[in-house]
Amino acid sequence: MTELAKSIAVVPGSYDPITNGHLDVIRRAAGLYDEVVVAVVNRSVRKNESLFGIDERVGFIERAIADLDGVRVEPFSTLVVDFARSLGAKAIVKGLRAISDFEYELEMNQLNRRQAPEVESVYLMASPQYSFLSSSGVKELATFGGRIDDLVPDEVARRLQEELRR
Repeated sequence: MTELAKSIAVVPGSYDPITNGHLDVIRRAAGLYDEVVVAVVNRSVRKNESLFGIDERVGFIERAIADLDGVRVEPFSTLVVDFARSLGAKAIVKGLRAISDFEYELEMNQLNRRQAPEVESVYLMASPQYSFLSSSGVKELATFGGRIDDLVPDEVARRLQEELRR
């Protein structure tokens, strides 16, 4: 009898910074796949320059997921489907919060399917407590002194406040 192939999924994002909503999606994906690669975009055409550098973002995530087996973090600077394909991943997992996420992700899914039809896009609905949560929202709250301790890991909350005080 041959050994079954490991199911690998990629959970991509800029993670600038990682939020508890991101962590929820990563944890849930870890329950669905044998291996999960948290793929951190090293450059993005969609967003402005990152507040945190790639090494710091990767470190935040590694420490936040240290308790999860079968989950690792890797930076990437290519098309996400090419990155997924290079790992042998069969799925790209994303979280969806609202209609605006759906519209964007539908477009990305169609483009990705043209590039790599063998890589499926899988969407997890945001858990209710995170349905409003975004990295940009967290940065805006932190900029104006809002409470973010329940939205991001403790280390991220501390670093955000340090970085934004400058």
